[in-house]
Amino acid sequence: MASRPTIADLARAAGVSVATVDRVLNGRHPVREETARRVYDAAKAIGYHAVGLLRQRIFEDLPQYRLGFLLQKPEQAFYQAVAKEIENAALSFTQVRAVPQVDFVASSTPAAITEKLKAMAARNQAIAFVAPDYPAVAAAVEELRERGIACFALLSDFASGVREGYIGLNNHKVGRTAAWMIAKAAKRPGKVAAFIGSHRYNGHELREIAFRSYFREKAPEFEVLETLVNLETAEITHEATLDLLQRHPDLLGFYVCGGGMEGAISAIREEKLEGKLLVVVNELTPDSRAALADEVVIMAIATPVQTLARETINLMIGAIDRGHAGVPGQTILPFDIHTPESV
Repeated sequence: MASRPTIADLARAAGVSVATVDRVLNGRHPVREETARRVYDAAKAIGYHAVGLLRQRIFEDLPQYRLGFLLQKPEQAFYQAVAKEIENAALSFTQVRAVPQVDFVASSTPAAITEKLKAMAARNQAIAFVAPDYPAVAAAVEELRERGIACFALLSDFASGVREGYIGLNNHKVGRTAAWMIAKAAKRPGKVAAFIGSHRYNGHELREIAFRSYFREKAPEFEVLETLVNLETAEITHEATLDLLQRHPDLLGFYVCGGGMEGAISAIREEKLEGKLLVVVNELTPDSRAALADEVVIMAIATPVQTLARETINLMIGAIDRGHAGVPGQTILPFDIHTPESV
């Protein structure tokens, strides 16, 4: 295992002396801002263990922004990646001190979400989060807005007209792209299906509606089966996939509109149907990458997570500086497409 970078490694990477790095770390003598930032950038690049201390020393006089992020499903690789990119994006802001607090909610119930929001509001100036569109969530967002705390919807929109902005994909286009892929890859018309996490997720609902609308408009010879709700869990998706295959042995393929794709992938492997079904999922994770490589999945439509994190922090800082926008906004990100030949 590689040893942890030393102060000498950091000095070499930054092109300065060990004494200069020591001065930056300990604040013993003034160091030019340009030199200090070069040391900080080098520390991030080599993974130096005291990068947090360096950031504190260098940016202690800059304006500070306390930003809350509430994500779903802490065990899912996608949300773990989002959390990591939020931390990385915060470190990349050199004109301000962006201080993120990232937390997860294991349950998507209104009570669990609003409880977390209240706790976050006690220590943050703005909050961005993923949530179903419940009236209780909208009420909590409105209450926070009245207290001067801007809330942003991540990935799936909610509290329309109340939240400060939405940052994510055009979910209508995502759903139609999934349908287009299956229709074009199919050698003959047949049965297709879709899984959603919950009809309360506007993002899932839009993807499912768009998926159906494409087949209705462009490929009416296909039969779109009743939509399946999987609560974004791998276990439910696994069992539902097996049941779907048993009830419809002539199934051509399906689209997992939200989370839980790991269960669909494991069910296909269990039934030894690799390469025999046309399956589209969302997000590129270790599981979906492996499934693409094995042709269990024919396409993964992915959120550009780095861009999502950076744009969200930018918008949150802007909302804190200027106050609430007159018209709630939308920031639509371009999605990435991955196929078996591109991974």
